[in-house]
Amino acid sequence: MKAVRIHEDGGPEVLQYEDAEDPVPGPGEVLVRLKAASLNHLDLWVRRGLPSVPKPRILGADGAGVVAALGEGVTGFAEGDRVVLNPGLDDGAHIIGEHTNGTHAELIAVPAGYVYHLPDSLSFEEAAAFPLVFETAYRMLVTRANLQAEEWVLVWGIGGGVATASFQIAKALGARTIVTSSSDEKLRRARELGADATVNHAHDDVPAAVTEATGGHGADVVVEHVGEATWKTSLAVAAKDGRVTVCGATSGPNPPAQLHRIWWKQLTILGSTMGTRADFEGVFELVKSGRAKPIVDKVFPLAEAQAAHEYLEAGRQLGKVVLAI
Repeated sequence: MKAVRIHEDGGPEVLQYEDAEDPVPGPGEVLVRLKAASLNHLDLWVRRGLPSVPKPRILGADGAGVVAALGEGVTGFAEGDRVVLNPGLDDGAHIIGEHTNGTHAELIAVPAGYVYHLPDSLSFEEAAAFPLVFETAYRMLVTRANLQAEEWVLVWGIGGGVATASFQIAKALGARTIVTSSSDEKLRRARELGADATVNHAHDDVPAAVTEATGGHGADVVVEHVGEATWKTSLAVAAKDGRVTVCGATSGPNPPAQLHRIWWKQLTILGSTMGTRADFEGVFELVKSGRAKPIVDKVFPLAEAQAAHEYLEAGRQLGKVVLAI
């Protein structure tokens, strides 16, 4: 099969589009012929060596395709079935593409419990665009923060995968959304997609914008994945008894603590990472019903994975970067 592999850590230039040995499904596994896979920031980090993984390694957590073969003991699938993968193995403790070979290839063998039938209403590209980030966002907003209809949600950095998924899920649940970006074009597109309020965090006053949008109430839930650059503001804009859900810290892990805001407002800080099988199935229902729609920003051929990595690293996307296989 053809696959995109890394043999060393580094920039996009270490990605090699090459022949690799076809995987063989073991007992309890499904062999999937992939039609589409998406990129996540996880792929960039693994490629750079954060964390370093055994080499050669095929990257890619998300994928969709058709069943090519069944391992011993597998029932409920037939060759040719359209399927999508849940990348969170062992309830998110391990991730396809980080702890195993991934989806940036023509074939992958996956335990049957992480393979789901794909309805005809979803294209392979849309299916590949949702699993990792939507599962992560669903756990943050639903399982951890217990988001309710009509509550206000602040989403930092619309355009990235988790941020865009959080926005889509919040809208699907009837919450009201405030999204930020340093790109006026991304904010314009977010308004077209239904954002209730937008703010350019590069040069506008985010607390003032949140106060205005919410009538002084504040954000009931803040989706925090940036860290040092945004933490102080996240605590400032959170409503009394609000929740701040944290899944990452791309700008650094040691923000100004602002502890007085936590006790004065009686805030709840919720750590969250990946998701369980129940989280995946919960968000898959939202996607299948059409209430939450994956956004595909740009599609590259598998052979152009280097260009796809460069595009994602440049931060030009709103939604997911997908590889067509």
